[in-house]
Amino acid sequence: MTPEHKKSSLTGLTFAAVGIVYGDIGTSPLYTLKTIFDPEHGLALNTFNLIGIVSLIFWGLTMIVSLKYVTLMLRADNRGEGGIMALMALTLNSVTRSSRCYMPLLMIGVLGATMFYGDSVITPAISVLGAIEGLEVAAPALSNYVVPLTIIVLVALYAVQKRGTAGIGRWFGPIMLVWFFALAVMGVINIVKAPVILAALNPLNAFAFMLENRFIAFVALGAVVLAFTGAEALYADMGHFGKKPIRAAWFLIVFPALALNYLGQGGLLITHPEAIANPFYQQLGSWSIYPLVVLSTMAAVIASQATISGTFSMTKQAIALNLLPRMRVLHTSESEIGQIYIPAVNWLQLVAVLIAVVGFGSSDKLAGAYGIAVTATMLATTILTFFVTRYRWHLPLALCFGATGFFIVMDIALFAASSLKLFHGGWFPLLLGAVLFTVMLTWKRGRELVFENLQKHAIPLDDFLASLFVAPPSRVYGTAIFLRGESDGVPHALLHNLSHNKVLHERVVFLTVHMREVPWVPLTEQASVQQLGHNCFQLNIQYGFKDEPDIPKVMAQCAQYGLPFEMMETSFFIARQTVISAPGGGMAPWREHLYVAMSRNARSAADYYQIPTNRVIELGTQVEI
Repeated sequence: MTPEHKKSSLTGLTFAAVGIVYGDIGTSPLYTLKTIFDPEHGLALNTFNLIGIVSLIFWGLTMIVSLKYVTLMLRADNRGEGGIMALMALTLNSVTRSSRCYMPLLMIGVLGATMFYGDSVITPAISVLGAIEGLEVAAPALSNYVVPLTIIVLVALYAVQKRGTAGIGRWFGPIMLVWFFALAVMGVINIVKAPVILAALNPLNAFAFMLENRFIAFVALGAVVLAFTGAEALYADMGHFGKKPIRAAWFLIVFPALALNYLGQGGLLITHPEAIANPFYQQLGSWSIYPLVVLSTMAAVIASQATISGTFSMTKQAIALNLLPRMRVLHTSESEIGQIYIPAVNWLQLVAVLIAVVGFGSSDKLAGAYGIAVTATMLATTILTFFVTRYRWHLPLALCFGATGFFIVMDIALFAASSLKLFHGGWFPLLLGAVLFTVMLTWKRGRELVFENLQKHAIPLDDFLASLFVAPPSRVYGTAIFLRGESDGVPHALLHNLSHNKVLHERVVFLTVHMREVPWVPLTEQASVQQLGHNCFQLNIQYGFKDEPDIPKVMAQCAQYGLPFEMMETSFFIARQTVISAPGGGMAPWREHLYVAMSRNARSAADYYQIPTNRVIELGTQVEI
């Protein structure tokens, strides 16, 4: 690749990252300062407090986003992939399954992921509400239309998800560039009018503010965290854009624009304290309100789109890691494998978002629900990173504590401050997270119980084949493929077939799918074949948690191992498990019923692995848990 080509690729990816990665954090200026100085918090609006708050925001962006995420977290990649799920898989790979740390780390990872889901519900609600609230500033009589207009925008946004973002995605970068340019220009204009705000660049003023205001400052810290929402998104999107474009976009465009705008809003409030009702929309005067409403609504939709796409991606990873049942996953782009649409998740999330919009009614009230989900995910990410640096990278213990300990202290402080808003909306993402946490752990535990039950009655495959061919049954033309679990014995479908049809196919293949805790497995390495004798074979297929399962595609690779397939002569025998809740051990009865309900509604294995439906024969089997 030529240097010119590399340069243009980096430039293009950087602009794309501005549009998709930084939408969430880029729309934070809409509501952050307004929320911090909400009368309920009791923080006086004066020059000393404004300088202290803006200093906290500036140095928070520097320490949390620039140092923790852009510098440290982007190094903790799982073969190029980021995000809490990829980090959890990397962490669990770093310790042995028998380690005492394994289950606690799994729980922390799942908890962080469920908090991300909570964040993904509040981001569209607060971003679009915050944008449309500008109408109240221009014409107070329009305040009754803010929530209905927000609902219309959100329903339209979720309704177009099935079409994918390929068409409108190309506009994300240019629109967000205009947005960040506007933030920077507005910031500079107001800094010039009140240059005293530049004192916020001195971190001592942040410390002085905290010491002076004590508990009130600690309460305000729970709102300051709104300026950092979206930091997790830049880590999650690493696989789509790579480290360099994300870093370049942050340091060259996003960070300067956000810093200037927060400084500018602080300057505006020093000269015009009455603008605190909605400082964002009063930075340029009344003439700019309607253009800003239009621009900020587009920016809010883009921020919401990035969160929705992230939710689809995380759900697909959770399915592959056995934390959620199989669901229908549709690809919305022929060229971009990462662009997917999951109908069930899309409509469930829309319902939750609309409940948040109608229930809270304003961005001020939603802000109370926001911070707690974000800081919980940030804390989980930092804890998992410690184990990666220690057990994956094998760095000295002192260095691991030094690299992550500082951030853990900050995350705990931000989480504690956000927790004060538990009864002012913080309960909402926690409730969503608790429901999803229960669902994920119930599904994982249920799968383990099914596996244990099958293991009890499993017949070793080698012994079975040896006894079967002492007096072999009649063999018929064609190939039979039997799906079996990683440690299963003889597939139930084979036993049923022999019992009912009294025949065995000319060629028998036992197919096992292995899900590895890595994002991708190269196509050339996905298949391996083992001969079992008597024209029987064991075919092992390896997938990463971001791979698209496609068994026919992998089978086409098997010819090089001496196992060619002709699809019209091949039949797939799959045991359809009907799970029954039985009294006694296992899980609590309500959890067993929850697992049974999820199991019955899960997507079939044949559909999930893209096996041609006209080649599938399903045979039923009952499993008690």
